[in-house]
Amino acid sequence: MLAYTDQAKSSVELLREFMAEGSEAQGRKLTFSGVGNRDVYNICAPFLDRGEPVIAGRVEDRDKESSEVMFFVERRGEWVPRNGAPVFALQDPFFTFIAGELVFGGVEVYFDGDDPHYVTSWRTVFYRGASIDELELFAQGPLTMKDIRLIELGNGRIGMFTRPMMVEGARALIGYAEIGKLEELNEESINGATLLRLQFMPDEWGGANEAHLLEGGCIGVLGHIAWMEDNNIRHYYPMVFVFNPEDGRYTPIKLIAVRSMFPDGSAKRPDLEDVIFSGGLIRNGDGTASLYAGVSDAEAHVIDIPDPFLEYERLFAQR
Repeated sequence: MLAYTDQAKSSVELLREFMAEGSEAQGRKLTFSGVGNRDVYNICAPFLDRGEPVIAGRVEDRDKESSEVMFFVERRGEWVPRNGAPVFALQDPFFTFIAGELVFGGVEVYFDGDDPHYVTSWRTVFYRGASIDELELFAQGPLTMKDIRLIELGNGRIGMFTRPMMVEGARALIGYAEIGKLEELNEESINGATLLRLQFMPDEWGGANEAHLLEGGCIGVLGHIAWMEDNNIRHYYPMVFVFNPEDGRYTPIKLIAVRSMFPDGSAKRPDLEDVIFSGGLIRNGDGTASLYAGVSDAEAHVIDIPDPFLEYERLFAQR
């Protein structure tokens, strides 16, 4: 039987459980070129666009917060910008397919007019089209909300995960709602999501990064959970949980990777060294999955791990 959560666990407790299980998986850095001295990180997983695997990545100078999202294709072991592909003034790209149409998005950031390093606000924006060359803006989320993700459900409706900040005494919570079509994606429907209150401790936060429709109708959520210690040192861990849209219940959060499983490398700042930002997950069909992630806000890596949703599908099938 699926075990649904009845209380939140801290990041430290989840980390202790994950380390006790042990893992021999080791990640590898992806090589990006054609962007000068800028970093590429917080990538999404590869997806097919006109028959070719494409990765969207956040491209940014090491000492700046303003970034672009570019589309990359692999050439002789390196990921290079795709010729003629659009470039967006966004952060942290994501994608899904709804009714066969590409839905792409990212975070639009607003800076102070007198201080280009000072961020005043941000919001998630959404584009749609038959391919990346035909993407058109069609929706935007509320101010200060990241991590809004969509998934096409088996009944044709669209599931939506949200992440309002500073609600009910928590730094951030994940919400869930459903809409009938993309035209219903707006601030009102996003703000109307039901909150999942038993996921994060009040002083921690996280969000959904990608959603997978599982056998049996549940939704496998790839996300991140984070906490901050003294001197604003951040700790981000990739995590998963399973959400049942029939009754709104969800399983406990489970970590799937930590920084030590990836090669040593650069960090944007010292306070970001222990940051792994889940970008996307490819389920390989052989019991493994490939996690694509941003590392230390400076690099992009991939790691092959046991498929974290297989166990849930097997348990659901036994109900």
